[in-house]
Amino acid sequence: MLVLGISAFYHDSAAALIRDGEIIAAAQEERFTRKKHDASFPAHAIRYCLEEARIANGSIDRVAFYEKPFLKFERLIETYLAYAPQGFESFRKAMPLWIGEKLFQRDLLVRELAEIAPGLGDKTLLRFSEHHYSHAASAYYPSPFQSALVLTMDGVGEWTTTSAAIGQGNDLKIIKELHFPHSLGLLYSAFTYYTGFKVNSGEYKVMGLAPYGEPKYAKAIFDHLIDVKPDGSFRLNLDYFSYCTGLTMTGAKFDVIFGGPPRKPDELLEQRHMDLAASIQAVTEEIVLRLTRSLAAQTGLRNLCLAGGVALNCVANGKVLRDGRFDNIFVQPAAGDAGGALGAALAVYHDETGADQHARPTSQPDAMSGAYLGPKFEQADIERRLTAAGAVFEIVEEAELISKTAAALASGQAVGWHQGRMEFGPRSLGNRSILGDPRSPTMQKALNLKVKYRESFRPFAPSVLRERVADWFEINSDSPYMLLVAGVKSEHCRKMSNEEQALFGIDKLNVTRSDIPAVTHVDYSARIQTVHHETNPRFHALISQFEKLTGCPVLINTSFNVRGEPIVCTPEDAFACFMGSEIEFLAVGDCVLHKDRQNPDLALDYKNAFELD
Repeated sequence: MLVLGISAFYHDSAAALIRDGEIIAAAQEERFTRKKHDASFPAHAIRYCLEEARIANGSIDRVAFYEKPFLKFERLIETYLAYAPQGFESFRKAMPLWIGEKLFQRDLLVRELAEIAPGLGDKTLLRFSEHHYSHAASAYYPSPFQSALVLTMDGVGEWTTTSAAIGQGNDLKIIKELHFPHSLGLLYSAFTYYTGFKVNSGEYKVMGLAPYGEPKYAKAIFDHLIDVKPDGSFRLNLDYFSYCTGLTMTGAKFDVIFGGPPRKPDELLEQRHMDLAASIQAVTEEIVLRLTRSLAAQTGLRNLCLAGGVALNCVANGKVLRDGRFDNIFVQPAAGDAGGALGAALAVYHDETGADQHARPTSQPDAMSGAYLGPKFEQADIERRLTAAGAVFEIVEEAELISKTAAALASGQAVGWHQGRMEFGPRSLGNRSILGDPRSPTMQKALNLKVKYRESFRPFAPSVLRERVADWFEINSDSPYMLLVAGVKSEHCRKMSNEEQALFGIDKLNVTRSDIPAVTHVDYSARIQTVHHETNPRFHALISQFEKLTGCPVLINTSFNVRGEPIVCTPEDAFACFMGSEIEFLAVGDCVLHKDRQNPDLALDYKNAFELD
């Protein structure tokens, strides 16, 4: 049975295709259109999925959409009626779009699908899955577990903002829900907005900023904004928020509590903003821990699956793992709305077939294939594309490719690494990555300012050989998707002096805190990716060669893009980013490129090509 899953029309549109329960392909639309967080109908992503499965005529058995538009429309109407006449302006702006398009979304989907392939334009193929059920299915069915608690948390789906489900074999049932407007995701997004970052894309900046501050406002959040029960259930005090009635997240009362108006995006970050970030992060962690502890006690289950945008909070995930209520945790790598496309397809497949097993290769730890589910380019195609782009390159055997790239990294060069199938989800996991030497005390700042063109405080993740992770970090479990945070081992750390501890926020960034300072955050933590030979043998070989040269089985791994740009997809995208940034060495397939050998006329102004993300 072939099921095509789609998420669209809010943010991070995507498509995914499964065949008899096996995940064949999945990709976000932004990677093809080059428009970050593209919310449009994912026509390019769908075409890619069909091509990957070699389906020429669109002969799909089911098409699954990741949420139910009528329920979402009901929420919009009921929310307005509950607050009327407040919020009329936002209601007036939303209604034409909803009545003219979203209310008739089935027809819109059928028209768009028919344009891709006539066989897809059959209304009888179309199914709709509830938003949080799609999230839950995306986490449970690809997991390695035959039974698990499944917790989903985000801003809002149709009505649900948080759900708990139990998966047993093929059966997945939601047992508890929290509903809009009470939302942990929207609470976090309110602070994203208030600290001057973009909602639905800047939340990870708040998480990255938090270690530079102190949670001085956590008590104020608990006292005024949210009432949290011992079991983790909660209610927000809506007097402090504007998202139900206005076009912003917070209002005047919020400003009074937290010391002034929201920061503008171009204003300098101050210690207060770092303390606000630390505070909402601490509150989020406390709520997530209360939820997981109470659900573990209630269900007795020892496996946990996580999805929804809040599941991308890898600091909270790490604390849940260390809390010990669960033996194993699986986080869907595309935890946000993009992953809803996959979840919808899996939900429909299991619901309609009753298949009683998780389909995955026995050599893989889970059914996500390392999240390497996007396009791959054959070597001859790579050479043709690079030649057409004007690139100067040499073609080498794999052993030489590994050797040259490891040597470039050991010499301190920033390396672009474009290999195999593109990752699905927001993280680059060793196929569309910018790599660097984590031992360098200046590499974090240099990569942020000169390569990524973004804020200097932004942390980088270490990619470490799975078999060596416990030698370097306070964790000895799989973290293939860069969604768990753990401390750097004490034997690799250097204690900061009292003078260094007293430095202002971001000034601590320049203090060497460990043997791998470029991936060690100011609180001695790191967002870890374990690299497995089974899922990515070439990346594993590269890190192994780097260890032979340096004694360090760790590399800096950050997404192959600059600020505001989607992660690169094609060899041309990689070459353009290479020529538009200060990346010095590029490996695309078996092709090796050096910056100083390229035509300088092909250099691009990437620093100013994209908006702030």
